[in-house]
Amino acid sequence: MSRPVMLLIDFMLSPKTPKTDGVLTRPSIPLPETPSTLEEHPVSSSTAPSFVEHSNSSQSVRSRCLPWLASIVYPLARYVVLPFYFRRIEVTGREQFPAVGPVIIAATHRSRWDALMVPCAVGQDVTGRALRFMVTADEMNGIQGWFIRRLGGFPINTRQPTISALRHSIDLLQQGEALVIFPEGNIYRQPANLKPGLARLALQAEASQPNLNVQIVPISIQYSKPLVPWRSAVKVRVHQPLKVAEYSLDHPKQGAKRLTADLEKILRGCCQ
Repeated sequence: MSRPVMLLIDFMLSPKTPKTDGVLTRPSIPLPETPSTLEEHPVSSSTAPSFVEHSNSSQSVRSRCLPWLASIVYPLARYVVLPFYFRRIEVTGREQFPAVGPVIIAATHRSRWDALMVPCAVGQDVTGRALRFMVTADEMNGIQGWFIRRLGGFPINTRQPTISALRHSIDLLQQGEALVIFPEGNIYRQPANLKPGLARLALQAEASQPNLNVQIVPISIQYSKPLVPWRSAVKVRVHQPLKVAEYSLDHPKQGAKRLTADLEKILRGCCQ
């Protein structure tokens, strides 16, 4: 087997932290568990390039997606890595994914394989749209971090989230990009409550620019066995998008609460 394939498989299988009570404690692409940051520090943005300085440090948040790299990695995962490991992969609802406009992809999080399942369902090689990932800062190291940064990923410190990471997310949405966030926060083997940060970010983005029309696309990922062993099967379902503008008429807190509840209802309903 080729070295690139082995690197991808090793990345998906190597454990980061121990499991406790059915949840892997390794953080995975979450928004802050205390999303009040969006309310305490309103985020404003413009059509400037997606490069935003931290207000309290010399660090910065930026991201880019190299089309040539995506054209290699995504097909390699789709046609080699995933078929090699899984006995069956079923994707439905792909036709509901918006062809244009700002999108937040809200996917269930059951395994490290989810990072490849989302592109398998709606990645650049099937929808023509590059995906941007909000990734925990711990994942941005080594060769893995090299690939993530060049495939549209950008870091967020889940312990002390910065305004610049959230502002960069809004920049991407204003530019009509597709942003991937796992709203459960961590990897859970069973459905878990969604963190409200995704909804608040979506409403903040919608309010930042007239007629932005942000859409949230729920994606449910179900594995045939919880630990996702060799030759498991998986079903990936792309659901009908939720229009954030329909929730922006409420008070921000109530709108975020209602949006989170509706999103949770969709993702939980498909997994029961």
